[in-house]
Amino acid sequence: MKSDAFRAAAEAKDFDAAEGLFAEEVVFRSPFVFRPYEGLEALRFILTNVADIFEDFRYIGQTETGDFAVLMFEARVGDRQLQGVDIFRFGDDGLITEMTVMVRPMSGLQAVSDQMKKRLEALGVEPA
Repeated sequence: MKSDAFRAAAEAKDFDAAEGLFAEEVVFRSPFVFRPYEGLEALRFILTNVADIFEDFRYIGQTETGDFAVLMFEARVGDRQLQGVDIFRFGDDGLITEMTVMVRPMSGLQAVSDQMKKRLEALGVEPA
């Protein structure tokens, strides 16, 4: 499957390996903000930090059809359990052009948000 390489990199928390899987102009849709992030630099920051925040991360399902793939995951942030999906769209060249993440329940999403906000503030970045 086209998403196997990303799955392996994410499970290994090796986003250097995953970077070559994305188009330069990749669009990332976050569960936190309306406006998507664009480009590899933003994606690298988000994925690297989320990988540090998620505990006990594991994919539990994967499906693909044509140029779309959905990987379902479970993780923990502190005492909050969460589930989510990574949704990918692939370009004609096989690179990922879009990534959308959805997370549930709200308490798990809030726990991730709180941790990301702390990291952004530590860097002097105003969360969007």
